[in-house]
Amino acid sequence: MKTLGIIPSRYASTRFPAKPLADIAGKSMLQRVWEQCALSKELDALFVATDDQRIFDHVLSFGGKVLMTSEAHQSGSDRCGEVLDQLEQKGHSFDIIVNIQGDEPMLNPTQIDDLIRFLGDRPKADLASQFKRTNDLSFGEDPNCVKVVTALNSKALYFSRSAVPYFRNETNAGIKKHIGLYAYKTEALKRICKLSPSLLEKTESLEQLRWLENDLSIFMQETEFENKGVDTPEDLKALVKLLNDRSIEGEG
Repeated sequence: MKTLGIIPSRYASTRFPAKPLADIAGKSMLQRVWEQCALSKELDALFVATDDQRIFDHVLSFGGKVLMTSEAHQSGSDRCGEVLDQLEQKGHSFDIIVNIQGDEPMLNPTQIDDLIRFLGDRPKADLASQFKRTNDLSFGEDPNCVKVVTALNSKALYFSRSAVPYFRNETNAGIKKHIGLYAYKTEALKRICKLSPSLLEKTESLEQLRWLENDLSIFMQETEFENKGVDTPEDLKALVKLLNDRSIEGEG
């Protein structure tokens, strides 16, 4: 089983332009993500996928591998699909492709390995992702926290920005917070890239609902890891402070 890790990376961002190149204690955010991914034991190949020459050149500068992709892509999945196509045209083949968020510099490589093994053990799964369980119901009211509801066999039933499930009585089944790391089987990714945006996807602004509406099977793995993404300059300041605090504690 051959696996390919892809880090989609765009320069343009409404809330945080040039985010991939933002400095975090002497290294760019993108380089930190790359270095964490490079520690994975299950990835056979790793590429950054970008549509910007500045990011392309930066990846080469720190010794990473990068491919230029179209500016027209609307999602990270589409960008991953083009990378897969480029590599297949060069004679390479992969069984599993992992779509890795480029704004999570604290990503634990064990997370990637766990997800790859999880998907590889499920022949009926088209793709897999992860969730972290919490009993803090306040997350249910946060639209930036995506929730997932699963079947007993761990298959995803629905994703939402709303509070699901709705707790009508005192029973607290907990909330499953979706962790945005995806592993696709090759044929599933190719199929995804041919799908048109769906009604539920547009309603909640969640790409994975398009996949569910088109009957792809998404199996969810529970994890204890919860990566803090960097969406704004304020998030970056908080992360730098965290790293500095850890550095001081280590010196002590």
